[in-house]
Amino acid sequence: MTLFQAIFLGVLQGLAEFLPISSSAHLTLAPWVFGWADPGLAFDVALHAGTLVALAWYFRADWFELTQAGFAILRKRRIETTIEKRLMLLVIATIPGGIAGKLLNDYAEQAFRSPLLIACTLMVMGVLLWAADKWGSQQRTLEQVSTRDAILIGVAQVFALIPGVSRSGSTMTAGRALGFNRASAARFSFLMSFPITAAAVAVKLPEAIHAQSQLAPMIAGIVAAAVSGWIAISVLLKMLTKYSFGIFALYRLALGIFILVLFALRN
Repeated sequence: MTLFQAIFLGVLQGLAEFLPISSSAHLTLAPWVFGWADPGLAFDVALHAGTLVALAWYFRADWFELTQAGFAILRKRRIETTIEKRLMLLVIATIPGGIAGKLLNDYAEQAFRSPLLIACTLMVMGVLLWAADKWGSQQRTLEQVSTRDAILIGVAQVFALIPGVSRSGSTMTAGRALGFNRASAARFSFLMSFPITAAAVAVKLPEAIHAQSQLAPMIAGIVAAAVSGWIAISVLLKMLTKYSFGIFALYRLALGIFILVLFALRN
């Protein structure tokens, strides 16, 4: 892998991880479209170290409050404040994805990386995102997330194991379908992504480092993912105060059609 390819994939990872357009789809499709060697799932997960840095930095105030809340719960052995409740809901929302990732990781690495499957999931999730955003209520806020909401959004995250579905796309779609306003759906999606992303990085990063004959491209990719990820979070949260998810739904449909056409031409 060249330095340019690593940086290009890092930028793709950072942008697509937080925008509801599927980072796994873009990382799988880019080598296929350009004729590059597939860097593999281990490298994809290594790039998540960059997006993890972006999450940690952008929401640093939230993580500080949540950490304090965790110690308070351990000390009091009960949940009292809004932030303590939010911490517990984020833990609950993470559980389904954690279990599914453990059980289906090897299968996801081999069977879920077909361009045809990705094209279909991109378009299907694009339609679902558009429908949930168009008809979903804007009444509920982050403070109104319930245990039921956390479970349902957590289950939605399970489908992100399939490239093209998108972790942020599936969880934001679920949030909008449950009546949360766009900014709250996005913020909860970002916060709940941290534990599962951190776990994946902890497991796969040593493997990725061991597999790389040259560390420079991987490090460059991680830095590119961190910078572009921070930009994506910042832009999306500001954008959603005024605009809908419609542009992302249209992009997903267009990309899915492009992939189907390219697949047909190559076969």
